[in-house]
Amino acid sequence: MLSIETFSAFFLASTLLAIAPGPDNVFVLTQSALHGKLSGLVVVFGLCTGLLVHTAAVAFGVAVIFQASTLAFTLLKIIGAGYLVYLAWQIFRATPEQIRMQSDQQKSLGTLYRRGIIMNVTNPKVSIFFLAFLPQFADPVRGPISLQMVALGGIFITATILVFGAIALIGGALGEWLNRSERAQRVMNWTAGTIFVGLALKLVTAER
Repeated sequence: MLSIETFSAFFLASTLLAIAPGPDNVFVLTQSALHGKLSGLVVVFGLCTGLLVHTAAVAFGVAVIFQASTLAFTLLKIIGAGYLVYLAWQIFRATPEQIRMQSDQQKSLGTLYRRGIIMNVTNPKVSIFFLAFLPQFADPVRGPISLQMVALGGIFITATILVFGAIALIGGALGEWLNRSERAQRVMNWTAGTIFVGLALKLVTAER
């Protein structure tokens, strides 16, 4: 299987990639700020469940479809962008009172978990990234490539949980501070909605 050197190098690379600003960690930050740190952590686990899907897709060759088929790639990214616009619409129309109620009662954890999965799975760029990134650390001499892909995916998910978990805690603390002011709540809401629209535009214009 994987050597210590490969494990260390891949874990470091995965951690740095998780820290780099991107749709997923911005998503975690905004959800944590809006709904609290527990909600943010649930979103993290949802995103990482999505990463399990992408890992399996790479390990069993399904991800090649999104690399080879323009139609499949386009359909999936349109679905993903549409979902982000839907989330932005929900945020834009929420009043400060509704935001406060959601923060006090905690948004349905099941809803947030599914939100994380959908956000990750409907981004075909993740599958293509995995398809390009993971094989660089695999070596046929060390055993079946598919098993190495699964192991590498597990390492990537572990690094993601650690980094995104920290982001969720920071976002939750920021949200608690901002929720003391109705004006700050409104600004936070519109900022989050605008970010989601921006992420949707970035996704829908993405190329393979």
